[in-house]
Amino acid sequence: MPEGDTVWYAAHRLDEALAGRVLTRSDLRVPRFATADLTGRRVLDVTPRGKHLLTRIEGGLTLHSHLRMEGSWRVYATGERPRGGPAHQIRAILGNTEFTAYGYRLPVLELIRTAEEPKAVGHLGPDLLGPDWDPAEAVRRLAADPARTLGEALLDQRNLAGIGNVYKSELAFLAGVTPWLPVGELAEGVPERLVATAHRLLEANKDRPDRRTTTTRRGGERLYVYGREGRPCPRCGSAIRKAELGDRVTYWCPACQKGAQREERVTR
Repeated sequence: MPEGDTVWYAAHRLDEALAGRVLTRSDLRVPRFATADLTGRRVLDVTPRGKHLLTRIEGGLTLHSHLRMEGSWRVYATGERPRGGPAHQIRAILGNTEFTAYGYRLPVLELIRTAEEPKAVGHLGPDLLGPDWDPAEAVRRLAADPARTLGEALLDQRNLAGIGNVYKSELAFLAGVTPWLPVGELAEGVPERLVATAHRLLEANKDRPDRRTTTTRRGGERLYVYGREGRPCPRCGSAIRKAELGDRVTYWCPACQKGAQREERVTR
C-alpha cells in the first residue's frame, strides 16, 4: 500500500532514471492532457511530497501524480517490455534513450506550472521524509483537535504528510492505545513519541520495497497488527481484531491497546 516511504522510494527510482535526461517519449493518457507533448524537454528532478510525486520538467512544468491505493510507477530499460499490468492501465509514459517510466492506475495525474505546485501540495503538513521536517509543528497540528480520534488525526495529511492506513494501525499499537482514542486523551509525552516513531519508521523503510515495523526476524512477521486479524498479538498473544474507522479498515489488539473499542463490522 503506497504510503510516504513507498512514494519516497518510487520518487528516487524515477529521479535516477529520468533526472538530467531529455525526454524522447511522452504520453499522458488522461483526456485533459492527452495532447501535451513533453518530448525534447529535460527532466529536472522527481521530488516526493508526502504521498505526492512532483516530476519537474524544464520550461516551468511539473507532472503531479498521486498513487492513492492502487497506483504505481515502474521503470524499465528503454525497449524492455513493461510488466506492471495490462496496457490499458497505463496512465503516463516518460522515456529517454536509456530508461522509460510507466505510471499505472494513477488516480491523480495533472500537468501544472511549477510555480503553481503550492495549489497541489501546499495544504500538506510537515513531510515526514522531507528536508523541512518539523516534529514540533507536526505535534501541534496533531493535537489541534482534541476530540478527534487518533486514527483520523494520523491519516489527515494536513497534520503530517506520509502516514497511511498501515502506519496508522502500527503507530497506535506501538503507542499502546486504540485508533479510536481521542487525541486529547493521550497521556503527556505520547504525541511527541508518536511523531518521533513515525519519522523513525518511515526513514527506516524508505530505501526498501518490503516495509517492516517489527524487529523480529521470524518469517512473515514484518508488521505488528496490520493485516493480522485473528493472529496472536506479538506482545500478549490476544487475537488481533479488525474494524472500520471512518472509511478505512484498522487493526488493533484489544488487550494491549487502551481506549475505545469497535465491533468488527467490515463490509468489504
